Amino acid sequence: MKLLSLIAVALSGVAYSAGAEEGMEGAALYQQNCASCHGVDLQGQPDWRSPGPDGRLPAPPHDATGHTWHHSDDILFRITRDGTAAVVGGGYESDMPGFGGSLSDAQIRAILDYIKSIWPERERDYQQEITGQK
Repeated sequence: MKLLSLIAVALSGVAYSAGAEEGMEGAALYQQNCASCHGVDLQGQPDWRSPGPDGRLPAPPHDATGHTWHHSDDILFRITRDGTAAVVGGGYESDMPGFGGSLSDAQIRAILDYIKSIWPERERDYQQEITGQK
């Protein structure tokens, strides 16, 4: 019985370590690829709800003050991979490029997991519901 307990404790440390490493990868990838527009602390651009002189909306925050958590995992993944204009369509113009040519699907998911890890529980729960995970 003691052996089983020791194995369980050891394996829980491995699982935690792997999760922590993935979170660190997502944070690093976010800083390298997203922070220049969406902010180091996910705060977005000032006046992100008002179009700029070019008619395009500034980069929104990815923290709880923005609307990222209102979208399903599928939408967030496709916007990140393909760019906002490609997903929204209808002639919509956006400065958000697609990263499918420079990031793997796993790297995109790591970034999205990092962003979601910052949200308070209420926003995470809501986003999981619309994704169909709850």
